[in-house]
Amino acid sequence: MDGVKPPDMMPPQVPLARPIQALNKPHKDQTAPGSVDRTTTFWWRIFAFLPAFAVTTAVVTMIVNWFAMAGLYPVEIAIIALITVTFFWVALSVSTSVVGVSSLFLGKGRTPKAHDPAPQKVALLVPVYNEVPTDVFGNAAAMMRTLIERDGGHDFSLFILSDTRGDAAAALEERAFLNLQARLPLGAHIYYRRRIENTDRKVGNLADWVERWGGAYDAMLVLDADSLMSGEAILAMTDALAEDPAAGLIQSFPTIFGARTVFARLQQFSNRVYGAPLAEGLSRWTDQDGNYWGHNAIIRTRAFAACAGLPKSGKGELILSHDFVEASLLRRAGWAVRFLPGVQGSYEEVPATLIDYVLRDRRWCQGNLQHLGLLRARGFHALSRFHLISGAMGYLMSPAWFTLLIIWALVGNGDEANVVKYFSGYNSQVNWPTMSTGNSMAILGFMYAMLIAPKILGAGVIHKSGLRLRDMGGIWQFLTSMSLEIALSIAYAPVLMVQQTKAVVAKCIGRKVGWNPQNRQGGHYSLAVMAKFHAVETFLGACALFGMAAGLMSLWLLPIALSLAFAVPLSWLSGVDLSKRRWSARHMGTPEIINAPPIIRRAMAERRRAAATLEAQARIAAE
Repeated sequence: MDGVKPPDMMPPQVPLARPIQALNKPHKDQTAPGSVDRTTTFWWRIFAFLPAFAVTTAVVTMIVNWFAMAGLYPVEIAIIALITVTFFWVALSVSTSVVGVSSLFLGKGRTPKAHDPAPQKVALLVPVYNEVPTDVFGNAAAMMRTLIERDGGHDFSLFILSDTRGDAAAALEERAFLNLQARLPLGAHIYYRRRIENTDRKVGNLADWVERWGGAYDAMLVLDADSLMSGEAILAMTDALAEDPAAGLIQSFPTIFGARTVFARLQQFSNRVYGAPLAEGLSRWTDQDGNYWGHNAIIRTRAFAACAGLPKSGKGELILSHDFVEASLLRRAGWAVRFLPGVQGSYEEVPATLIDYVLRDRRWCQGNLQHLGLLRARGFHALSRFHLISGAMGYLMSPAWFTLLIIWALVGNGDEANVVKYFSGYNSQVNWPTMSTGNSMAILGFMYAMLIAPKILGAGVIHKSGLRLRDMGGIWQFLTSMSLEIALSIAYAPVLMVQQTKAVVAKCIGRKVGWNPQNRQGGHYSLAVMAKFHAVETFLGACALFGMAAGLMSLWLLPIALSLAFAVPLSWLSGVDLSKRRWSARHMGTPEIINAPPIIRRAMAERRRAAATLEAQARIAAE
C-alpha cells in the first residue's frame, strides 16, 4: 500500500515552480498588481487601536498611582508590566467588536456580488492524515454535488491529498474514494493521491501538489479534513478572487457545525453568536493586510507558488503554524490578503472534549510561539508582524495571567496574613496596598466585564449578522444558551489558562509535540486518565481553597480556585452529549443544530451513505 498510486487517480502533471523564500531579504513579485491605500482603513484602525490604548493607559495609570502610595518596588513594576500587556489585548478585542458592530450597522459587512467575473479553474484541496474516511468523503460528496448543481461559470476539481499512514487505513481511504467516484455524476473532477513519505507534514503535502499539478489551476481552495463549504460560499469566494486582481489570498470566516458535546457546543455558540462583530471588525481594520488560518481560504496559485514557498525557521526546523507566515510572505511580495466574514456557508468542526481541545492546542502553541523568531524577517508588512505577535500572545497571555494570580495569591490579605509569612515567618518589606473586599470585587467585576463585553455586543446585533431568534430556539432558549455559555466559559477559563501555561513552558524547555492524528469524534477518557491529565490544576485549586480557608488568600480568587479544584468533573462534563436527551438537545444550539442549512444536511446524509457502503463491502469481503 506504500507504492505508487494508479495513474487514473490523478490528472496529468502540470508542474509549477515554487522557489523557497528567504527571510533575510525582502521580495517583491513583479506580477503583483499592488494594493491601493484606503483612507477609510486608516480610520478603522484608529477606531480599533486608539480606544484600546486609551483604556489600557487609564487602567495602568490607576494601578501605578495605587501602588505608588507606598513607593514602587521591583515586584510591583513587574505586576504593572504584566497588567499592561495582558489588558491591552483584552481591550483590543472589545474595541474590535465595537468597530464590527459599527460596520454592521453602517451596512459595510455585506459581501458585494460579482459582476460577470472571469472564469476560474479552481482546485479544492483536502489534506488528510489518518482521518475518518466516511466524514472526509461525505463532506467532499456534498460539496461537489452542490457545485455540479450550480453553474457559476467556474471549473472546479477536488483533490484528496492523503498523508495517511498504515496499510489498513490507506486501503479504507482508497475504497471510500472509489465509492465516491462511482456515486458522483460522470464528468465530476475528483482525484486522490497518497504520498509515500509525508515529508514536512501538511506544508509538504500542499507543496507537493503545487509543484506537480498547480500549473493547471488559477486558484486553490484550501480546506481541512473537517471543512465543509456550501456551493454558494465556494462561488462567492471564487468570484471575489476573480474580481480583485490584487488579491493573493481571501480568507473566509468558518463557523462551527456538528457540535454535540457540552464543550463543542460551547465553542459553536460562542463562534456563531459572538464571532460576527469581532470578525467584521477585524476585516475592517486589516483590510488588505489580513491573515490566513490555514483552511477555508482561496489562494491565487501562481502567486502562492512564486511568493510563499515556506522556508525553514532560523534553527532549521519546519515552521509549524505555516498559515500566518505564508500570508506574511504573500503580503510582502505585494499581494493583498483579505478577510471576507460576510461569506455565509463556510464551516469547520471542533474538538469534542476539553482534553481533545488541549491536545490540539499544544500543537498550535508550539507553532505560534515559533513566530516570535520570525519577527525580524525582512520586508514583512507591519500588520503581518502584528498578526505574528498576536498569535503568540494568544498563548503568552496565559502564563502572564497565571503569574499575576500567583502573585496575588502570595500577597493574600496584606502584611498580616499572607502565604509567605505563614510558611516562613518572613514579613516582606514591600508595603502592599490593602486589598479590601470592595477593591477586590471591583477589580474582578471590571475584568469580567471586559471579557464578557464582546459577548454582549455579539448577542445584541445577531439580527445584523444574519441570525434569527427562531433558528436559535426562540428568545428564552437563546437567553438560556447564552447564560450557560458565559457560565461555562468562566468555569473552563482557569483550566485552559493552566494548560496553556504548561504548553508554553514545554515549548520554552524544548519539549516538542508529536504530529498525531486529531481525534475529531472526541475521546472517551477514564477517570484515571482525566485525573492524571488535570493533576496540576486540581493541586493548585486545592492549595488555593486551603489558603482561603486559612484566611491567607483573598476570597475574590474563589471562582478561579473552584474551577481548578474541580477540573476533573469539568473535563468529564465537557464530553457529555447534549443531543442524546430531548431536554438538552437545544442548549447552546445554533442554526447549524436547530435548523441546519442544506449543505450540512446533505453532508450528514452523504456521510451515512458512505459508512453504509463501506460496511456492506466489509461484510461481503468477510464472507
